[in-house]
Amino acid sequence: MITIGVDAHKSVHVAVALDDAGHEVSRWRGRNSIAGWIDAQRWAEAIGGVRQWGIEGAWSYGRGLAQQLVTSRETVYEINARWTALGRRSARKPGKTDRQDARAVALFLRQEVETLPRVHADDDSATLDLLSGEREAAIIDATRLRNQIHALLMQIDPEYRDRLPRLNSRAGVRAVVDYESPDERKLQQLRAAAVRRLGARLILTLGHVRELAHQIKELAAASYTPLTQLCGVNLLTAGTLAGILGPGNRFATDAQLAAYAGAAPLEASSAGLVRHRLSRGGNRRLNAVLYRIAITQAHHSPEARAYLTRRVSEGKTKREAIRALKRYLVRAVWRLWQECAAMPAAAMPAAEVQVAA
Repeated sequence: MITIGVDAHKSVHVAVALDDAGHEVSRWRGRNSIAGWIDAQRWAEAIGGVRQWGIEGAWSYGRGLAQQLVTSRETVYEINARWTALGRRSARKPGKTDRQDARAVALFLRQEVETLPRVHADDDSATLDLLSGEREAAIIDATRLRNQIHALLMQIDPEYRDRLPRLNSRAGVRAVVDYESPDERKLQQLRAAAVRRLGARLILTLGHVRELAHQIKELAAASYTPLTQLCGVNLLTAGTLAGILGPGNRFATDAQLAAYAGAAPLEASSAGLVRHRLSRGGNRRLNAVLYRIAITQAHHSPEARAYLTRRVSEGKTKREAIRALKRYLVRAVWRLWQECAAMPAAAMPAAEVQVAA
């Protein structure tokens, strides 16, 4: 088995190939371009043998190479940069080079191949990931525009909220588009004009948010409705989850998914004292989605509320109880994701269940 580690960068990729004994047999360096991806594949084919690839950044700078390899039926795994960083710090030879990083990726792949998420060809989940990311960015832009409008209105009229609807309402957005300052001074009139321009941009941004939400719901309804069985998951959330979890079935167990989400507590026991600490790693977008689902269940699911109450009575803090619930949610999401992978193209209606256990 030839194990190839790739250190992927914005403009250049570096790869190192190791044999079964962990000895370096070849290395490659090339541009992050279509021609470079093809050249890397030909280099690996010239080595021969059965190959497995580990790419650091398989969903960012290394995505093009990863998809080129997967399309050519190569076996590719995603390697988190944090994992190789830990190995580099404990390496016999200190220092950091692209070649060392690529070798660290390959060594990590050899050791942990059974637990790593495999890269699959892009499918509808990749489209959902794109749309969800764009929608989240548009929501951030809308928040920024509202803050700018608020700051200007506070300079024009600090009591504007007594006369205008709230800026997070449609009526409030329409009101700022037609806003006129009661102060006739030139600077205040210029500020009012800026408010109107920002209002027009806000309307456009909110229109993009609604349009993207519609597209996400349509795509999610086609293939990922089983996820909506979970209390706290609507089609928008299902689309976001599908975008993060896909493409393909990357996680063999719910434990792998929990580790990927940073929802698996890390054991920190010592001197006979068994304890666990919070994991601050993992995919923070997925962790945030799980947190929102947990908070929704805490308000609307009797079973979830009973579970949280029981964990608090056992001595857990409310935060620790929420973290424990998130681990159960991972198990439920993983199970429903297997249903998504097994279901036919036409989506089947799903009845909501209340508990993520």
